[in-house]
Amino acid sequence: MLIVLAGTIGAGKSSLAKALGEHLQTDVFYEAVDNNPVLDLYYQDPQKYAFLLQIYFLNKRFESIKRAYQQDNNVLDRSIFEDELFLTLNYKNGNVTKTELDIYKELLDNMLEELEGMPKKRPDLLVYIDVSFETMLTRIAQRGRSFEQIETQAGLKAYYHQVHGEYPEWFEQYDVSPKLRIDGDAIDFVNNPQDLQLVLEQIDGALKKLDLL
Repeated sequence: MLIVLAGTIGAGKSSLAKALGEHLQTDVFYEAVDNNPVLDLYYQDPQKYAFLLQIYFLNKRFESIKRAYQQDNNVLDRSIFEDELFLTLNYKNGNVTKTELDIYKELLDNMLEELEGMPKKRPDLLVYIDVSFETMLTRIAQRGRSFEQIETQAGLKAYYHQVHGEYPEWFEQYDVSPKLRIDGDAIDFVNNPQDLQLVLEQIDGALKKLDLL
């Protein structure tokens, strides 16, 4: 099976991906953050680096999902299907031009067409972690990446608020695979082992309905 996770920055995707990988005894593909040479530059100057950052992410996510599609079982902590959301938001904020947005969308469409020729055509399940804006900010602060902190970056809190606001509509429109929504406020799977077990049981239930367990 192939499971992809989705959710805003700080939703807990990496934490759940790690737990799912251990639970299902499968490989996990993580978002390219820690060794990303562009991410810190983007937070310093979004207008200069937004397009480059999203091209970097797109390339890495395409590489990951191709590898995942070729294997039997995998978990991705963020997938290629969310990428356009971020570049479109940067376009709305004036950080990329209409030409850059059009080129990006054409490239993304070509990549998605390429995936249609892979042994697996699409994910088996998308797990969307829905958290409040307050929980999002708390978890960003907890993980401590200096370039993500709202205290040191002017305008970053407003950007996070925009990102958070884009996700409900994105989730509603997502139709590539079956999907499951997890309430990341009511179920604190990041800090509470009992809540984590509850989430894993919800995912197991969804997989059983799909005849994947």
